[in-house]
Amino acid sequence: MITNEEYMELKVLRKHRLSLREISAQTGMAVNTVRKYLEGGPPAKQKLPARKSKLDPFKDYLAGRIQAAKPDWIPATVLQREIAAQGYTGSVRILQEYLKELRPQARPDPVVRFETQPGEQMQMDWIEFRKAGHKDGMLAAFVATLGHSRATFAEFVTDMKLETLLACHVRAFESFGGVTREVLYDNMKTVILKRDAYGKNLHQFQGAFADFAHHHGFVPRVCKPYRAKTKGKVERMNGYIRRSFWVPLVASMKQQGLVVDADTANREMRTWLRDVANVRIHGTTGCVPAQALQQERTHLLAIPSAYSGRTVRQMQKVTGSTGAAVRPIPAAAWRGLQHPLAMYDTLVHNQAATGGRP
Repeated sequence: MITNEEYMELKVLRKHRLSLREISAQTGMAVNTVRKYLEGGPPAKQKLPARKSKLDPFKDYLAGRIQAAKPDWIPATVLQREIAAQGYTGSVRILQEYLKELRPQARPDPVVRFETQPGEQMQMDWIEFRKAGHKDGMLAAFVATLGHSRATFAEFVTDMKLETLLACHVRAFESFGGVTREVLYDNMKTVILKRDAYGKNLHQFQGAFADFAHHHGFVPRVCKPYRAKTKGKVERMNGYIRRSFWVPLVASMKQQGLVVDADTANREMRTWLRDVANVRIHGTTGCVPAQALQQERTHLLAIPSAYSGRTVRQMQKVTGSTGAAVRPIPAAAWRGLQHPLAMYDTLVHNQAATGGRP
């Protein structure tokens, strides 16, 4: 096969009215070769051999992981860690470009987040992975994120009862090394019974929960109805946990024919929080949460003695199973934090004496 330059030479010579034999003599090509290209057109472009990529040896593995995760998706950063452990030395950009062919880019999160001072706020939420009645059992995660440092504590549980909620709070406070001045929730029944029960923004909180909050010295705050994005920091963390922890874990165990249980999830979660989530550079703050926590920890309230003055079970004897008979101190009473516990103690003792009547 001749090159494009040689073909152009043939065309020029022919344009100067040279015969095929004369062109053959000047170029050294056979007469039939000259005739072939002048009559048949330019030579076909040669296909260059496919360029090898550092990603090639791992594409079968990636395909298996993506298939096992469907209908969910495993982020490129997670897949990079996995194939790097197998010897991949390329950049995450190469992997991202390859994955673009398989999935369109997600739209950026439009939520505007408000920053809080160190020690000011913790945001809490549940992530429900399997509902009650699921064949593999109910599974949810308690997630708490500090508003300033973005340090996160998460724990998998098999129910979302009040006792479980309070116990998870204690372990979160211990993990962070202190208590924030307020904690933000959505309108879960284990926290709030009735919004604006005593006036605008004066809510009726669940009795045992209110006592627990007083004991630990934090003010509970609740999002406006249908405005869960108010607690955007923990909401964003929820999505990160689901995409970067849960989906890869489920896919890995599915490939082994196994199902995730609470013990396995918690074991893996502790490692993931320590080695990945809390040591990454946070996309919004530009800081490492674990390092920022060291500074925020000095602003946290001290963890009080173990909560044993009134257990949830004792509160239920006075208030009923839901605590609905208690008229807890309204949210506004927490603002000063000088006397609310004494006020609440008096209220509960009075109600116990009257059989729980408000």
